[in-house]
Amino acid sequence: MSLHQDPELKQAVLGLPLKEKDKLLVRLISKDKMLVKQLHFQLLEDEYDLENRIEKLKEQLSNVFNIGHSQVDNSPNFSNFTGLNRLIKQASGMVNEHEKVTKDKVSELDFRIYILERSLKDYPRLFESSYQSSAHKLHKYIAGRIKHVMGKYDKLHEDLQFDFKSRLQIILDFASQHALQSYIKELKLQTEL
Repeated sequence: MSLHQDPELKQAVLGLPLKEKDKLLVRLISKDKMLVKQLHFQLLEDEYDLENRIEKLKEQLSNVFNIGHSQVDNSPNFSNFTGLNRLIKQASGMVNEHEKVTKDKVSELDFRIYILERSLKDYPRLFESSYQSSAHKLHKYIAGRIKHVMGKYDKLHEDLQFDFKSRLQIILDFASQHALQSYIKELKLQTEL
């Protein structure tokens, strides 16, 4: 049951002495790891810490893709399609956490574009036409990631969009010339910025 569904309990909690409320608050916060990370960032960190977080995540993402080269090959077969899909999801999860903690939209978009760039540049043969269902899943997922990135891009101020425009256009051009084209059309995504 939620606290909002029991107004009597809510009033009793609000009526607790301040010292007891503080203890209860700290106990509850410690149970939510993401909330602890968010509060640490908001209360104890500044712009320099954000820059350090960005640099650290850049390095981690680069390592994920560099290690991925030993596990995923640029040849169209089941294990490579599924391996790249897994690799992209792992990298995306790292960016999701970064965004939830920092709420920094610019670095989030930069990282999401980087993931797409590395995926398309490092594994171009995995984006050729294929009848394998694992290829279909990868292509559909990547098209969805492109749509997600486009939504983030569209929400940025035009001065910030300028910084990402050429990189994003290269991704859209690649998608339009490969098997991603039908998925992009299905999602009604513009291919010219």
